[in-house]
Amino acid sequence: MPIPTFEPPVGPSPGTAHKPTVNLWESDFGDGYSQPTPKGINHIRRAVSLTWNVLTYDQMREIVDFLERMGGHQQFYFQPFGEPCTRKWTCKEWSNTTESGIWKVSAELVQSFSNAV
Repeated sequence: MPIPTFEPPVGPSPGTAHKPTVNLWESDFGDGYSQPTPKGINHIRRAVSLTWNVLTYDQMREIVDFLERMGGHQQFYFQPFGEPCTRKWTCKEWSNTTESGIWKVSAELVQSFSNAV
């Protein structure tokens, strides 16, 4: 089964937050000296926070339905604004709210390095 591509009906609202996690082994020595070493070849994992502030019900359902189909563990392709290329992601956290018929969706995407499909 090929990896799906996340193509929301509208782009996220301005304010996409990029927050990478850097995974290092660190040895602390005397006098404040330390030696950091990357944990593996993919030691920098990107994460992005996306928000769609003004959605119709159908637009909200399209985004949420996709995330629910992925179930928090299945990978998908997506190119967030500000990223130079399409990457594989997973999404375990999202929410949707409404006020006066205007819908809002927030999602936290984490880069996936898995080869599993």
